[in-house]
Amino acid sequence: MDFSELVKKRESVRKYSSRIVEQDKIDMCIEAARLAPSACNSQPWKIIVVDDIALKEKIAGLTYDNIVKFNKFVHTAPAILVMVMERANLSSLIGTQLKNINYRLIDMGIAAEHICLQAAELGLGTCMLGWFNQCKIKKLLNIPKSKKVPLLISIGYPENSSTREKVRKSFEDIKSHLKY
Repeated sequence: MDFSELVKKRESVRKYSSRIVEQDKIDMCIEAARLAPSACNSQPWKIIVVDDIALKEKIAGLTYDNIVKFNKFVHTAPAILVMVMERANLSSLIGTQLKNINYRLIDMGIAAEHICLQAAELGLGTCMLGWFNQCKIKKLLNIPKSKKVPLLISIGYPENSSTREKVRKSFEDIKSHLKY
């Protein structure tokens, strides 16, 4: 599959089959993240694979609450990848201070998308999650209090293998040339 096809195939999956994801496929997704570019090659991430059923269920239960219920689908995913933000190297930290841009968040987004694209190529589905109880997840996974968890990724085989039509802004709405 060429890159354009892969980009069209990758989508946020919110219903997974019960089929367990093979460890080598999860490892291929993690390897894709490892190879992702980052500011000053700082690679400021660690990825915790949660595929133990009981622990995964606890984590899934922390992705929604009484007010925000839209992440209940995470219970159907056979695994969750927990993205932990690590310290950047000195060059990246200096750049962050000088430019007032958090390069670690950008770097983690790139690594996360590498995971999602690799997963799509392997026939897996993913969904990036930004809403969850970070404090309780950190406690469950023994993540140091000083670390941040900006993103979770549910991963598994989609229950439905057909790709939805993408609803996006028009090309003209997102592109300009030589001026805003």
